[in-house]
Amino acid sequence: MTLGDSELKVMNIIWDNTPNQIEAKTVCSIATSKYGWNKNTTYTLIKRCIEKGALLREEPNFICKALISKTEVQQEEVKKLTDKVFDGSSELLFSSLLSNKGLSADKIEVLKNLIDKMR
Repeated sequence: MTLGDSELKVMNIIWDNTPNQIEAKTVCSIATSKYGWNKNTTYTLIKRCIEKGALLREEPNFICKALISKTEVQQEEVKKLTDKVFDGSSELLFSSLLSNKGLSADKIEVLKNLIDKMR
């Protein structure tokens, strides 16, 4: 599933609300204050997310319920980026991330621990 940038913003609003469901009118309110979107724009994006299978509409009160997790979307986006830009090489992606950021000793230690856990 591919979600556009604006669709991801809608999904983030929903993911940020436990248990990943929220009334559409509340999504609109948040999107208006956060992104300056009007009601029609937000409802159009909600509809697209429903059509793509990312959201479920429940009644009453037009509840938007996430059908996919943020982690699933993040993993898919990283895979697409890795395939597209780094010829499928996780090592090149990771190397690029590390070389572009000045990492403190604490952050390096956290990354080492994550790698150790994956072994």
